Amino acid sequence: MLFQNPPHILNLQILRPKTIKRNISGVLLLNKPSGISSHQALQITKHIFSASKAGHTGTLDPMATGLLPVCFGEATKFSSVLLDADKTYEATLRLGYISTTGDADGEISVTGDVNLTQQKVESALQSFIGKTMQTPPMYSAVKHQGKPLYTYARKGIKIERKPREVSIYDLRLSSLEGNKMSITVKCSTGTYVRTLAENIGMMLGCGGAYLTSLCRNTIDGLDLLSAYTLDMLEGMPLPQRDACLSPVDTLLHNLPAVFLDNVASVRLLQGQMVTDLTLEDRLPEQKKVRLYDRKKRFLGLGEITACGRIIPKRLMVLASADSLLEES
Repeated sequence: MLFQNPPHILNLQILRPKTIKRNISGVLLLNKPSGISSHQALQITKHIFSASKAGHTGTLDPMATGLLPVCFGEATKFSSVLLDADKTYEATLRLGYISTTGDADGEISVTGDVNLTQQKVESALQSFIGKTMQTPPMYSAVKHQGKPLYTYARKGIKIERKPREVSIYDLRLSSLEGNKMSITVKCSTGTYVRTLAENIGMMLGCGGAYLTSLCRNTIDGLDLLSAYTLDMLEGMPLPQRDACLSPVDTLLHNLPAVFLDNVASVRLLQGQMVTDLTLEDRLPEQKKVRLYDRKKRFLGLGEITACGRIIPKRLMVLASADSLLEES
């Protein structure tokens, strides 16, 4: 496959003087370009920031664009929190055709004629809203015997896949022109928009459809409007670039916050379970909570037991128990 944005890839291949890796922590909302994998986007971003440690919160297909949160340093401990988050996409479909990969990167073949009205399309889209069973495509990162399905697909090997339950919360028609249709979909984690596109094409009597473009707009409240492109980042001086990083607890912004006194904070940072009496009358519906000391410094992620005790799950190394003891 030819990358649509080769300059970024070439940048990694240019011999440059060794740079000192920085121990920075924070979250970058990246607008991933089309034509590179999420891993490649991560490596480019890591190089731009000269970061010693980085990771992302979930992959986008090489063809896809949009929101890809990148975690640096301590934020990598909490990257898995967004793996189960709901997401919103904008997708463009080509009706009456199918692709071996479900998108424009595969082999395309004609499946049927397209003669649709907006009313018929909107009615069909409504039928997909709710919980539904979806079979992961062969060209996906779902593992089979320790290997992603796409490794088998590239060899022409077809693996039987079990359907999985996913949720479509909202599905709207943005535009319809001939055999080209644009939609906006809000869905649960694990939803393959490529599979959804093909199913939409079949329901409309077109024999199928494939994605010509896909953009991820939101992840659990994080928005593409606040994201930065690789070109923007490369053109910034270092202080301005660092200012693009959001705090580590940005990844947990939807979880309830619990503030602890110094004694409880010290015990927590030492890995001990603590009791917060203020939780007796306001136990959050979610068991996971954000933890802070009395000065509103982020300590990490905790889990509340049925009796109101807090179990530390992932803690910030930057938080010092010794300094808290001195403040007590």
